[in-house]
Amino acid sequence: MIRRANVLGVGVHSLNFQSAVELMEAAVIQKSRGYVCVTGVHGIIEAQHLSDFKRVLNRSFLNVPDGRPTVWVGWAQGCKGMDLVSGPILIQKFCNLASQKGYTQFFYGGAPGVAEELKDVLTRRYPGLKVVGTYTPPFRPLNHQEESEVIELFTRLKPDVTWIGLSTPKQELFMEQYLGRIDTTLMVGVGAAFDMNVGRSKIPPPWMARTGLAWVHRLFHEPRRLGIRYLKCIPRFLWAITLQLAGLKTYELGSKE
Repeated sequence: MIRRANVLGVGVHSLNFQSAVELMEAAVIQKSRGYVCVTGVHGIIEAQHLSDFKRVLNRSFLNVPDGRPTVWVGWAQGCKGMDLVSGPILIQKFCNLASQKGYTQFFYGGAPGVAEELKDVLTRRYPGLKVVGTYTPPFRPLNHQEESEVIELFTRLKPDVTWIGLSTPKQELFMEQYLGRIDTTLMVGVGAAFDMNVGRSKIPPPWMARTGLAWVHRLFHEPRRLGIRYLKCIPRFLWAITLQLAGLKTYELGSKE
């Protein structure tokens, strides 16, 4: 069992890039189905008032720390090997491995054309990478016909890993809903990582990610989309996590069962 930090009742696994990629590869080899959540402050705060979402996070195969504040909480709880595992870089590292081992990929999500563009970018960057398909869903739940088409597509292609580029918590709820219905081993929810890897958004510099300033970089480049989100999330997170770490409020860590 991998140790989980308790971040406001959300279990975030004590991992780094290397251990996350190794565990994902092991799941692919063993054909052990599951989903991977990439969770930062936004997801933690969303889970505080969406009980179904918190349950989905806590039932994941892996819930990796996307954001330095999440890592700092893990360190405070004794998870010394925990480090940042961001979605954009996780795609790069796993696809690099997959290009050498032959594991097949599928990209689901993003704005029209983004998933196909991501396929082109990554197959050029990692020669030998096998991307068996892409799909751009509508900005609403799939209707019956669309759902049947998606299920049939996965039944035919059977990708080892499906990267889900939707927003949080939409992508996490989608992964749990379709885990047993589409023929893929792992689903990995990476949010804006599609846009970042094709250059439509900027990946924060490593030094900003290490120092917990990635949000400043993203806010500077996307103020209209992210301004209200950060205004709501950051103060709430700082207050709640201060109370938790000080022992003034406790949060039960949900079971994976």
